[in-house]
Amino acid sequence: MRYVYRVARPKDLDRKPALLVAIIDHLLDKPLSGLSFRTLAEALSVSTYTLVYHFGKRADLLREVVQAVSERQSYVVRTIDEESGLLDQHLANLRHSWRLSLDERSLQLQRLEFEAAMLESRESRADRITLESFNRWNRSGVDALVKMGVSADDAEVEVRIIVVTFYGLHYDLIVSRDVERTTAAFERVIEHYGRRIRELVVVEQSRHG
Repeated sequence: MRYVYRVARPKDLDRKPALLVAIIDHLLDKPLSGLSFRTLAEALSVSTYTLVYHFGKRADLLREVVQAVSERQSYVVRTIDEESGLLDQHLANLRHSWRLSLDERSLQLQRLEFEAAMLESRESRADRITLESFNRWNRSGVDALVKMGVSADDAEVEVRIIVVTFYGLHYDLIVSRDVERTTAAFERVIEHYGRRIRELVVVEQSRHG
């Protein structure tokens, strides 16, 4: 009797990232809650088996999508992490991040992240991706202000205010699509933020001077 041994075919490591990009492109004008293997397979002209093969369960696919959407902010966060403690540099980086958020693709990715945050908020798991993304912004901002000489306690409060304000302004952009007025509001926020940070630096210098 002859035995035929079948060797499992290794996954195409190049195809999964390409599929993920295609999935996100497909979702740019669709709700995240409607994500399913069947609708994706039809839209991408692939089999549901291909999607299951590369992504596993729907919950796993959803997490990978949310992770990829949230990762778009990594460039901006890394830039803030690399700051040298100069307020003007910090404000310039925040303005640059705002400009990056104004194109249509960025707006739709932000919309997906907002929806993902609402979906994840109903979960009890500690490793929620959107919460970690939010916390990462806060950690980077606090570190940047501490480098400038702001106390850690004041930095945590100021950064929490500016981060949630940015999220609110992005929500405004998505809902209103009024780039001119929202950007004007952003600039006013940045002016107040910069003035407040300068005052806090002076306060800390006077305490230790």
